[in-house]
Amino acid sequence: MTSHSWLSSLEPYNLYTSDPVLRRAVEREGAGSADAGLVEFGRRVGSEEVYRWGFEANRFGPELVTHDRFGERIDEVRYHPSYHRMMELSVGAGIHASHYGGTPGDGSYVARTARMHLVSQVEVGHGCPISMTGAVLPALREEPDLAAVWEPRIRTRSYDPRLIDPAAKAGNLLGMGLTEKQGGSDVRANTSVAVPAYGGGPGGEYRLTGHKWFSSAPMCDAFLVLAQAPGGISCFLVPRILPDGTRNPLRLMRLKDKLGNRSNASAELEFTDAAGWLVGEEGRGVNVIIKMVNATRVDVTNWSVSLMRQAVSQAAWHLGQREAFGGLLIDKPLMQNVLADLELETEVGTMMVMRLAGAYERAPIDEHEFVFLRLSSAVAKYWLSKRSSPVVREALECVGGNGYVEESILPRLYREAPLNAIWEGAGNVIALDVVRALQRSPESGQAFIDELSSARGADRVFDRELDRLKRALAGPVDEAAARSLVEQLAVCWGASLCLRHEPTIAGAYVQSRLDGDWGSEFGSLNTSLDLADLARRARPTETHGGE
Repeated sequence: MTSHSWLSSLEPYNLYTSDPVLRRAVEREGAGSADAGLVEFGRRVGSEEVYRWGFEANRFGPELVTHDRFGERIDEVRYHPSYHRMMELSVGAGIHASHYGGTPGDGSYVARTARMHLVSQVEVGHGCPISMTGAVLPALREEPDLAAVWEPRIRTRSYDPRLIDPAAKAGNLLGMGLTEKQGGSDVRANTSVAVPAYGGGPGGEYRLTGHKWFSSAPMCDAFLVLAQAPGGISCFLVPRILPDGTRNPLRLMRLKDKLGNRSNASAELEFTDAAGWLVGEEGRGVNVIIKMVNATRVDVTNWSVSLMRQAVSQAAWHLGQREAFGGLLIDKPLMQNVLADLELETEVGTMMVMRLAGAYERAPIDEHEFVFLRLSSAVAKYWLSKRSSPVVREALECVGGNGYVEESILPRLYREAPLNAIWEGAGNVIALDVVRALQRSPESGQAFIDELSSARGADRVFDRELDRLKRALAGPVDEAAARSLVEQLAVCWGASLCLRHEPTIAGAYVQSRLDGDWGSEFGSLNTSLDLADLARRARPTETHGGE
């Protein structure tokens, strides 16, 4: 019998210090003061205990309990203790709310995004209520009286899973309910109805009747919900427990049996004469809730890269130990080509999502960032959520059969990856959003070009492709070609980031992604490149240089 006792798991390790590209991006985007805290958080998240929580939270998924033993409706979701431990970790780290206390440009949102990036590598499902709570206040502040009540409850660092009066809890979490089965992404087709209870109006009480086809994290304390009011589709704050202590009639019909994201409950929800309070004005529901959607979209983009980073780290760690055909697999030229290619994709994704976080944070005080964010958020969401699945799949293949069994984290990462391309706008929705941005806000296209142009002169191929991109943006955009345009925007942006911030990998990225010297699968980089060095960048125990 052959012994493989020399193989060891990657964890425990520090997810932050082992990722110098992330660390440099955090510094570059203005959160260098958070470095010590991120080092400690990276160590904690990378512990064997937290990895175990992630496995158990997914193996023992949430359970819907509709009635108590006396036959009374309770509509509760019960979770494994390890799910609660993950929630305590993230809430305690302030991922759900620490940025609310900051000021634009102080790095608080960038640091918060880095913490989300780290914890999501280990368990991403619990990030759904964390993300929604971290995105709700820009929308909720449309109704100052409601925000004044709920904001202090959100901004604590105490996780309290009890279904009781929100005012009596140590901390609250908020979610949202948008899609309905007849409309899907077209929320203006929603049929849920909201009737004024006492005259209605901003901040007033309404009674809601209808359904939500996907309501993730249904044990949140309250939700922002879209429904048709007399003045059109509107946004409402709908709590689980009413101010008098009774349960709002939100009925959880069933939990979705999902491909992945199993630690996170997603419910079909119905409400009949449920109480909700109008946020903003009637008829402006989409305008209100889009502020929440835009913020959660940054997190979804981040999750895509988190899955890539964890998968490639796991693969590189395995290849650095696994001996076959007379040597370590990480020293085999063809395997180096594959791993180098995966690392290129992951490092560019890391820079892109952290640049997005910096733009999101500074947008309220910086005109360029505000305009740049309009296009870049959609481009990054489309591209990185699409790249995540093939990267994770190839990393799994690098590990081989061991990567295909549930004792490995890779099957879970692979199941998670496709969801991010659906959540907060599937591919076509996002591509069309890019087209709308270019048509309605042409300054967003110019801001994007201005951003990329800061790398002009560093590489002949990049300059050529940048000029080609400028010509594409100068004319009308054919809707049928929207995806091709978004891909062109994304790879040019990625090349610009490499040329400016990670010059060691810039040549390989430009040559493969922009100059056509690349195949249809990972592992087809030009052999004239230093593939061994690129591959070694992926191994978490090694560090590498750069700006």
